[in-house]
Amino acid sequence: MRAMMIVKYDGGFEQRVKPSREAFAVMGKYNQSLRDAGVLLALDGLAPSSEGARVTFGGSKPTVKDGPFTESTELVGGFWIIQVRNMDEAIEWAKRIPFMNGESVEIRRLAEVADFADRMEPDHLERRKALETEMYGKSN
Repeated sequence: MRAMMIVKYDGGFEQRVKPSREAFAVMGKYNQSLRDAGVLLALDGLAPSSEGARVTFGGSKPTVKDGPFTESTELVGGFWIIQVRNMDEAIEWAKRIPFMNGESVEIRRLAEVADFADRMEPDHLERRKALETEMYGKSN
């Protein structure tokens, strides 16, 4: 099972206070433990929403709103994508994240092609499976 651990921040993230060297070192060790265990597929942090845009769909054409997104009470600040056996294992990895300042992490299972196989045309299903094999080494 692939899961995304999504880091949520409150509005303080927008001030772009950089973590200390010590905090980076501690997080680096955590990230290395994910890699050493063979569960890490991807990870990254995100720039503040003031550097982003939001595209909303509805009506005749999409609308674009430039950041910051001050109306949001929580913003996504970063993520990990991990490959684990089940949700319990994902939760155990999330509990090890070295956060200490009120951060929260949402864990979500990534939808797999099998979740939608009954809705896909056979040729689309095969193309999607091939893409997953190319990206992840196997079709999920």
